[in-house]
Amino acid sequence: MSDQIRIVEVGPRDGLQNEKTPVSVAGRIAFIEALVGAGLHTVEVGAFVSPKAIPQMVGSDQVLRGVNHHPDSEFHVLVPNEKGYEAAREAGAKVIAVFASASEGFSRANINCSVAESIERFKPVVARAKADGIKVRGYISCVLGCPYDGEVKLQAVVEVAQVLWRLGCYEVSLGDTIGVGTPVKARQLLRAVAGVVPMADLAMHFHDTYGQALANLYAGMEEGARVIDSAAGGLGGCPYAPGATGNVATEDVVYMLEGMGIATGVDMTKLVAATNEVSHLIGRLPVSRVAAAINAKARAAK
Repeated sequence: MSDQIRIVEVGPRDGLQNEKTPVSVAGRIAFIEALVGAGLHTVEVGAFVSPKAIPQMVGSDQVLRGVNHHPDSEFHVLVPNEKGYEAAREAGAKVIAVFASASEGFSRANINCSVAESIERFKPVVARAKADGIKVRGYISCVLGCPYDGEVKLQAVVEVAQVLWRLGCYEVSLGDTIGVGTPVKARQLLRAVAGVVPMADLAMHFHDTYGQALANLYAGMEEGARVIDSAAGGLGGCPYAPGATGNVATEDVVYMLEGMGIATGVDMTKLVAATNEVSHLIGRLPVSRVAAAINAKARAAK
């Protein structure tokens, strides 16, 4: 457990895309700069999607251009189709993410097509990215449950993961989109998917709807998983998953890891400051328990 853990900060994209109050391009750039300054060097910064579908991500090209001057940081952008890929490439993307669901119901509600159809849509995107020397990360939604179909079979997740891996994704992120997973199920999930994708190339993307995310991450770490997706302040949710709350909070993940003797390289004071600033912009308090505790302590000290 003393191995290095890589944190992928997804707040500026997966977090902000579901907030009712949009954050300006300048505000998102400042947020990302603050996250990098806190020691988070792998950050998902935007999505090249339809502005009608997700208006919060408008200007992702400007955001990417605005932060791309950090040579030691890796910035990811979500790309659903070839049109989005072309715009991402023009903006200087070096890492893109594609996504598929393990659930038919979620796929139809989210992108109005079947799982198989969604994969056919992004196959040319992955092929073009590989030809252009751009890395591709694969996301799988609803790996531990679906708001429409209920329980999701492990085999369905395994099959989608295998497709993403064979297409050439360097990493596959397993998303508990509605946060219904528990530690034993998270452990079973990782064991099953590790049969087709090496454990070292799997990421855990667990939402905290039922307060299980940290426990699920710990169970996954015991299985050998070493990549964690998280969002500063617990930002996010999912526009197509009613009731789902945000991603596991980066502050809470960092606090747990550091408490276990696993160095993250993250400056907690700077991270909480970044969270407080973006929370002010969206008009709500951070969901992170650690951020709330640190902020309460700071107020008491005044």
